[in-house]
Amino acid sequence: MLELLYGRHPVRESLLAGRRIFHRLLLAQGLEERGIVAGIAALAREAGIALQRVPREELDRLGVNHQGLAAQVSPYPYVDWTEMLSLAQERGEPPLLLLLDLLQDPQNVGTLLRTAEAVGVHGLILQARRAVGITPAVVSSSAGAVEHLLVARVTNLVRTMKALQEAGLWLVGLEDLPEAQPYDRLDLDMPLGVVVGSEGRGMRRLVRETCDLLLRLPMRGRINSLNVSVAGSIALYAAWRQRCTE
Repeated sequence: MLELLYGRHPVRESLLAGRRIFHRLLLAQGLEERGIVAGIAALAREAGIALQRVPREELDRLGVNHQGLAAQVSPYPYVDWTEMLSLAQERGEPPLLLLLDLLQDPQNVGTLLRTAEAVGVHGLILQARRAVGITPAVVSSSAGAVEHLLVARVTNLVRTMKALQEAGLWLVGLEDLPEAQPYDRLDLDMPLGVVVGSEGRGMRRLVRETCDLLLRLPMRGRINSLNVSVAGSIALYAAWRQRCTE
């Protein structure tokens, strides 16, 4: 079943990643081939992908911010989570993974994926059921960053967490609880999986209990919580900062 990616950065990053099969690239009539659009068209022609001019109204019917172009592509290429550990080994780095526990909002997932790619996360793990997958909306929200990431969908997140622990990873759950430790007092420079809970409800009980440690973000303002994508991004940057040698 084909998917329709839309927006300039998502389409360009997917072309650059080279992990999907492109069936055709749709360009709105009147859209000039200059700047990033020219680069996209050149990449498509170089790869032998058909370019088709269509009325802008046809793209408008998608009901999304298409920015004048879209691409008909194969589904997102999920991988097995063990490939993430292999990638970390190839890079000579301790694994750094992101695990999402039933997140539902494509914007939140996309934002987290964009941060994950920026800090060099080796992969993302999410549960196949009751959670958003890597949809075109998620690709768009990540500005195409997810096209460069390894993503695994698993049947049972808790079971996978235990397998990661057996493989030597420490799992740190992000949760605002009294027993959780402030993020700046934890040693995160180790084989690590950062676990982020769903919007509103946080981590499920079994997911939380399977974590080795809990991490919280101290706050001094009047609100008592942060958006999940903001909190998760801060935790990822904290982990990256501790292991960064540059």
